Amino acid sequence: MVRRLNGQRVGLFACTLLATLAIALPAAAQGRIKGIVKDDKGQPVVGAKITIEFQGNVSRHFDMKTDNKGEFIQIGLASGEYKVIAEKEKLAGMTLVRVRGGQPAEVTLVVSPGGSVLDAKEAAAKNAEVMKAVDAGMAANAAGKYDDAIVAFNQAIGLNATCFGCYSALGSAYVQKKDYDKAEAAYKKAIELKADYPEAYSGLASIYNAQHKFDLAATASAKASELSTSGGAAGGGNPDIFYNQGVIAWNAGKVADAKKSFESAIAANPNHAESHYQLGMVLVNEGNLAGAAGEFENYVKLAPEGPNAAQAKALVAQLKKWNSDRSRRDPVPTG
Repeated sequence: MVRRLNGQRVGLFACTLLATLAIALPAAAQGRIKGIVKDDKGQPVVGAKITIEFQGNVSRHFDMKTDNKGEFIQIGLASGEYKVIAEKEKLAGMTLVRVRGGQPAEVTLVVSPGGSVLDAKEAAAKNAEVMKAVDAGMAANAAGKYDDAIVAFNQAIGLNATCFGCYSALGSAYVQKKDYDKAEAAYKKAIELKADYPEAYSGLASIYNAQHKFDLAATASAKASELSTSGGAAGGGNPDIFYNQGVIAWNAGKVADAKKSFESAIAANPNHAESHYQLGMVLVNEGNLAGAAGEFENYVKLAPEGPNAAQAKALVAQLKKWNSDRSRRDPVPTG
């Protein structure tokens, strides 16, 4: 798309949707743990005591109780591994969960009559093996070793066939290989296991967008956004999901919708660099050169070595020059 501003041509560069396996957010981003406690019959356990303990070198301890749906949530958590314990009368259970900066972690604790925290250690140890496999998969994916990542995620699934997050991660690895059929199957399996899992819908949106199936992409992305916001995440939702929704809207030519989504991503996380960059592109499209320059400057500050850093720096210089030239041509009246 090309737009003329003050007689000059402004090229707008095509946006591409990023896979959302493990998007690195700033270290200051805070995560959360959201969970539900169920008994061995699958019924929610109301009023269960929840203890969340950080497993790092700093003592962090949180206590709460499940609500009338058997659910609990703790926000404002630093990245790291946490032990989550649920207890009520003679019911008890324990698991380990990994929180990554700015990303929600979800857990289901199953407690049984006569159980104890000690009895739950075996299950926690198995969960730790699942997490180890997932971490290996994510490291391989980040290193571009997508086949190794797929092996690791399948290993995690072999240890826990109900690990919806493992299927979502597997889908993301297949996205990197452009094996969209297998990616779609993995994301749909994650949704089958957890119908309200926004990351899986966001993953579906990514593959539909890559295949130019923009209507399907928009539907999946809207569902991801709806679930992310309704999930009560700090800051009003998952910024990566809003970002992906904005990219899909932009690619479909829905510039106003794209702008709203990028603004929502920034509201959820002001340090979301890619959203600042894409909002800058939208503002260029609107003819708001000063605003666009500001967004590109924000991007450079947040991601000086980011994939769009060189382009953002060049655009800042170009836009400031255009603004300066326009000011000389159209001086402000003095009276």
